[in-house]
Amino acid sequence: MKNLRVEMLVLGIVSTNTYVVYNDETKEAFIVDPSCDAPRIIELIERLKLKPVAIMLTHGHFDHIMAVDDLRDRYSIKAYLHEEEDDIASVPEHNCSIEVIGEPFSLKADIFLKDGEHINMLGTDWEVILTPGHTKGGCCYYAKDEELLLSGDTLFKESYGRCDLYSSSKKDMIHSILDKLFILPEETVVLPGHGPATTIKSEKKRNIISVYIGRNIDLL
Repeated sequence: MKNLRVEMLVLGIVSTNTYVVYNDETKEAFIVDPSCDAPRIIELIERLKLKPVAIMLTHGHFDHIMAVDDLRDRYSIKAYLHEEEDDIASVPEHNCSIEVIGEPFSLKADIFLKDGEHINMLGTDWEVILTPGHTKGGCCYYAKDEELLLSGDTLFKESYGRCDLYSSSKKDMIHSILDKLFILPEETVVLPGHGPATTIKSEKKRNIISVYIGRNIDLL
């Protein structure tokens, strides 16, 4: 990364990565997948004297959205989500909240994004990349100039997100990773929704999908 900085908090019962991405000069920031525990996120923002401008959601599962309302109210900012993901975030039966935490939770985003759309935020161009697989409307945010990919629950270090949930598809996941993410520059740093950071170069060599393909196993 060149002009941006990233802070990470691991929050919630499934250890979700919540990121605060910010421009160190302007102090503008956006929050990625605020899992829960809004006070901890707010404490980080206030300690660094940041100015939040948006909440960027990679998908609508409960563990990526539960602090959104508190943060929207605190900072008067909007939540962005891919348009194909609306019925995941807004329907408790689809976002796993009832199944995992035993109570319904839903969220309505403010701004819906399209595949290939570009957003200028923090002085940087971000591309929205639709990556269905974990969910039908899951997306990644890619900043070419920063060599940075926010991959949500699509691409993990040496793995990928679950494909056995509502609207999941293993076939779509494989195509998303191979055809949309592995074509990015190898030096791209990948910040996933769970687990440690990695790079495109490393995942092309070590990700389980790459290993299977290398063995000529037909995943499709």
